Amino acid sequence: MQRDTDGGDRFDDQGRIYHRAGTQADVPAVLALLDDAVRWLAEHGRTGQWGTEPQSTDPRRIAMVTGWAKESGLVLACVPTGDGGERVVGALAVGTARSYAPPVNEPELYVNLLVTDRSWAGRGVGQALLDRARTLAVERGATLLRVDCYAGGDRALVRYYERAGFTAAEPFTIDQPDGPWPGQILSQRIR
Repeated sequence: MQRDTDGGDRFDDQGRIYHRAGTQADVPAVLALLDDAVRWLAEHGRTGQWGTEPQSTDPRRIAMVTGWAKESGLVLACVPTGDGGERVVGALAVGTARSYAPPVNEPELYVNLLVTDRSWAGRGVGQALLDRARTLAVERGATLLRVDCYAGGDRALVRYYERAGFTAAEPFTIDQPDGPWPGQILSQRIR
């Protein structure tokens, strides 16, 4: 992996992937990534995480992604296209902890979203975005990076974050109309 002059990581894998700040103009691309993730999860019988309905039609999800873009908490992983444009292959949103996360007594950065294009699975896009979150945490003076994820089913997401260097902390449950949603908070020391 090579360090780019603007501080983003770039690496080659049949095309250069780079990070950039997301803006409100990128909200549809992030929602499309979420819709593709929901479709993939549903095709694999994993509807417990985000259900089966597109995220791009959920006013709450639209507001969340728009808020992250407004607050400068959105980071995109992109790959150049042949026509001089770019394709978004991953998105990261960082900021403050969600209301269900127990407060901490130290400066932290919270990963509110990590989603990647399924056609780029296994190419390190998610890990590179988590590396970017660690860099942002250091730049912002945080000593702790936390994330939460769906902890139901086979706990595959929990294991993913553990492989990425996080340690499982507090489990939690969110009451939903169709039943409880099991979650897991994970943390990682930055300094």
